[in-house]
Amino acid sequence: MAIPLNYNVRNLMVRKTTTFMTALGISLTVAVLLAVIALLNGLWTAFSISGDPLQILVMRKGSTAELSSNFSRAQYQDLKFKPGIAKSKAGEPMVSLEMVQIINLPSVDSPDGMNITIRGILPVGFEMRSGLRISEGRMFETGKREVVVGKSVAKRYPAARMGSQIEFGRGKWTVVGIMDAGQGAVNSEIFLDLNQGASDFNRSEVLSSALVRAADPVAHQALINDLTADQRLNVTAEGEKAYLERQTQSGIPIFAIGILVSSIMAVGSCFAAMNTMYAAVARRAREIGTLRVLGFSRFSILFSFFAESLMLSLLGGLLGILLVLPLNNITTGPTFPF
Repeated sequence: MAIPLNYNVRNLMVRKTTTFMTALGISLTVAVLLAVIALLNGLWTAFSISGDPLQILVMRKGSTAELSSNFSRAQYQDLKFKPGIAKSKAGEPMVSLEMVQIINLPSVDSPDGMNITIRGILPVGFEMRSGLRISEGRMFETGKREVVVGKSVAKRYPAARMGSQIEFGRGKWTVVGIMDAGQGAVNSEIFLDLNQGASDFNRSEVLSSALVRAADPVAHQALINDLTADQRLNVTAEGEKAYLERQTQSGIPIFAIGILVSSIMAVGSCFAAMNTMYAAVARRAREIGTLRVLGFSRFSILFSFFAESLMLSLLGGLLGILLVLPLNNITTGPTFPF
C-alpha cells in the first residue's frame, strides 16, 4: 500500500522553516548556473546571427583581431578589383575599408567609463551589413563629425543618446542616428565616416581591415584562397561568420568558472538536502513506526521520503528560476572589438 503524496506535501508545509532553507540553498545553485548560461547564450547568439556567409574579413597576416591589425590603403586598392567580388547597386566592388578603435564612455552601470568599439566605414560598408537599419534619425554624412550608434549603446551610455555629442579623437561628434541589427553584435558599436575618423586618430594610411563580399558561395572560398596566397598583399582572409564564431572562444573561461562555482554550490546543496532529510527521518522515528503499524511497507515509506526530497528539489528549482527571471530581456554589450 502506497503512502499518498498529500501526506508529503503536508509534511513540507508543517516544517516551513526547514523546507524554505533547504529549497533556498538549492535555488541559489540553480540561479547561479542559469545566470551564467544566460550570459553566454546571449554572447553566442549575438555572434552566431551576425555576419554574412558570403563576406570575408581581410586583415594583416598574423593578426587575430581587427584592433591589432594594420591594414593599409594600398592593400585595399590592390584587393578590391580581385575577381569574384560582388558589385554594389552603384556597380562598385563591395569592399569596405574599415578602422576599429576603442574609446571610453561613462555608462549607466559604470560612471567612470567603459570601453566601447567605434568603427570607421565607407558608405558601402553599411550596405554590406544585411539586416542593419536606422531605427531612429538618419545615416551619418561623409566628411562630417557625425556618428550612428547601436541601440544597445544608446541604451547604456547617456552620452550616446540621439542628438547628444560624444567627445573623442580631436573633438565632438554628434549622434544623428540609432541603428538596429536585431540581436547582432553591431548593436554594441558606433559607426562613423572612415576618412574623418582616420584623420582624428592619425591613421590616414594604416587602418584595421577590409570587409569583402563574394559574388557567390563558390567565389567565397576561391577569394579566401586567392587573398591568403597572394604574397604581394600579405594578408589573412577569413569568412566573417567564422571570424565572429571564433570570438566566442573568449566566453569559454567564463562558462568554465560558472560551471565550477555551480558545481561547488550543487555539492553544498546536496549535503544540505541530505542533512535535512536525515534530520527529518531522525525526528520522525515514531511517525515511521506508526506507519509501519498501520501496514505500510518499508519500500512505501522509503519511496515517500524519496518523493518528499524530490518535492524539495522541485521547489528549489522553481525558486531559482524566479530569482533569475528579472534578468530576462536585460541587455548589455561586449567591451572588446570584434
